[in-house]
Amino acid sequence: MSFKKLIHPTQVSEIAQASNDRLQMIFKHSTRCSISAAAKHRLEIASADLMRDMDVYYLDLILYRDVSNEVASVLGVRHESPQVILVSGGKPVFNITHYDIEAPAILQKAEALRGNQGSQS
Repeated sequence: MSFKKLIHPTQVSEIAQASNDRLQMIFKHSTRCSISAAAKHRLEIASADLMRDMDVYYLDLILYRDVSNEVASVLGVRHESPQVILVSGGKPVFNITHYDIEAPAILQKAEALRGNQGSQS
């Protein structure tokens, strides 16, 4: 997987800050869950499209639960697994979990966010 690894709690604030310039995505994955494995597979297939539109971070929840807790604390998003959180302007703007994790839905939201930024200029 060519997604950036989210392995340290301080990265969460860095992601929030970076979201002021570029859309950020956090994918929280449990290596012990078949639903999460299926979501990961769907995202990997679309990885080139996703990474063209945003920075994509991969969080292994089993190894880095403290980082997941930091995501919940900093972004104010309740922990789920699997979970995708889009961050823009320092705050979560989209959150999907489980079977709803589909690249087309994420890309559609990214497009909508770009459209909103253009209309605000």
